[in-house]
Amino acid sequence: MDTSRQLKLISHRLCPYVQRARIVLNEKRIPHDIEFIDLDAKPDWFLAVSPLGKVPVLLVDGEPLFESAAIIEFLDETTPGSLHPAGPLERARHRAWIEFASGTLNTIAGLYSARNLASFETNLETLAHRFSLLEDVIDRGPYFRGQQFSLVDAAFAPVFRYFDVIESHLQLGLFTHTPWLRIWRRALRERASVRGAVVADYPDRLYDFLLKRQSVLAHQLEAQASSTERLAITA
Repeated sequence: MDTSRQLKLISHRLCPYVQRARIVLNEKRIPHDIEFIDLDAKPDWFLAVSPLGKVPVLLVDGEPLFESAAIIEFLDETTPGSLHPAGPLERARHRAWIEFASGTLNTIAGLYSARNLASFETNLETLAHRFSLLEDVIDRGPYFRGQQFSLVDAAFAPVFRYFDVIESHLQLGLFTHTPWLRIWRRALRERASVRGAVVADYPDRLYDFLLKRQSVLAHQLEAQASSTERLAITA
């Protein structure tokens, strides 16, 4: 990439799609600035550069690029050492699994927003099915394509990070039968580019966000917290 280019990532502290871009920026050590916005009070200048009113937006010398898939492709293509496979078929396959990651994030949103048990369980079953499909196609670790970190890893790291937070409070059993995904999750969680893609208080911010949803998951998290507090008092 031309080092004279000025890059600014417009961000939100909890957005998983922003995390994809941050991971690639970190992984490839691309100099950039970052600006956080409040998505509940979007400034006019942001709406002028984001046609969908969503983050991330990457400003390249002031010119906006929106949609996380486009942003990470741009960052990868304009810097040395591609995070995509060399072959066109395998590269297309990776792009398909990045889209699969996006669909998985949509299901996670359905899970933490579900207001009734039937909807919650439907989303939980869909996630379990998606993870079982992944278990069958990933290389035998530690990353999606074996030893080499790729854009697919950047796309799935925010998926797994949700459960790193949720499962520190409540076990959902989604990874019981996916040993290779557990290895993958751990490798991503420990990678510096992934760790550095979120703010330091991200776990607390996400937990508070989930509780405020007034959803089935929120009630389960609250019940677990109450149970933990009672055990601490009686111990």
